[in-house]
Amino acid sequence: AALAEAGFLGVNLPEAYGGGGGGIVELAAVSSQTAAAGCPLLLLVVSAAISGEVISRFGSEGQKLRWLPGLADGSHKVVFAITEPGAGSNTHRLATKADRDGDDWVLTGQKYYISGFDEAAAVLVVARTGVDEATGRARLSLFVVPTDTPGLVAHPLPVAAQMPEQQFTLFFDDARVPADALIGVEGDGFRQVFHGLNPERITGAAICVGISRYALGKAADYARHRQVWDVPIGAHQGVSHPLAKAKIETSLAALMTQKAAWSHDHGLPAGEPSNMAKYAAAEAALAAVDQAIQTHGGNGMAVEYGLIPLWGMVRTLRIAPVNREMILNYVAQHALGLPRSY
Repeated sequence: AALAEAGFLGVNLPEAYGGGGGGIVELAAVSSQTAAAGCPLLLLVVSAAISGEVISRFGSEGQKLRWLPGLADGSHKVVFAITEPGAGSNTHRLATKADRDGDDWVLTGQKYYISGFDEAAAVLVVARTGVDEATGRARLSLFVVPTDTPGLVAHPLPVAAQMPEQQFTLFFDDARVPADALIGVEGDGFRQVFHGLNPERITGAAICVGISRYALGKAADYARHRQVWDVPIGAHQGVSHPLAKAKIETSLAALMTQKAAWSHDHGLPAGEPSNMAKYAAAEAALAAVDQAIQTHGGNGMAVEYGLIPLWGMVRTLRIAPVNREMILNYVAQHALGLPRSY
């Protein structure tokens, strides 16, 4: 709410719909700085980056007028539903389908690990709408589905990691939406999804960079003041060198994140830098938080120091929104020209 009041939630959305007129460069800065202040917010990734970017780029004028002003002023959120139990990272295996019925679409299927559904006014759903005869692969389409749609049921999905947003499993049991729920053109969902996934990776990386900076700040402050023998523990290279290494890796990840955001905003190929940024930032953040815990010794486990919840979040971000192994597959294939391994 504070970010919305200050005008930061909609920095990447068009000014005509109440946004700041900026891009992912600006949204990444907001994501990173909030995390660096100890308040990492995953819905900046889901609602502002994915849903905001997709609706801004592919939505009809009616959809933009209905959803973008609320995303900008914080009056509502739109979350994203692509992950399924049987598909994992293979988008072509999505089973959730949308069938035409007169002027309506009827959705059937299941999604899981959907962040923040309980806080959202709508969910952006990726569904099959047929099969491409040339390739035999599913034709994908995107739909904006209000969270109170009959036939849409959500169940909390308990996770051990402590995060500000809850996770949910969604069930679509003949959930009916009107024709104007379809984003853009039927069957264009694959291209639409990837326009949103690069910003997802970039803002996820930005959050990791911010968490890393926060944890390193805490660790450095502790190491400057904690004294067991004659000097502060930060005077010992066994403490200072791992923190310095984490600082270097965090700074490098921040640079790649900025490059990826700039590439996306300028219409340049952003897949490679976005994936690299997400990989580098998640690895750097996990190392930084782990070293911050180690620097604190036993106090690293204490609730008052607040480090263990950060470890759970960055460990999650090493898996999601795309795991490190799939990023390595991508870089090996597309950057190095090696044979596809999956």
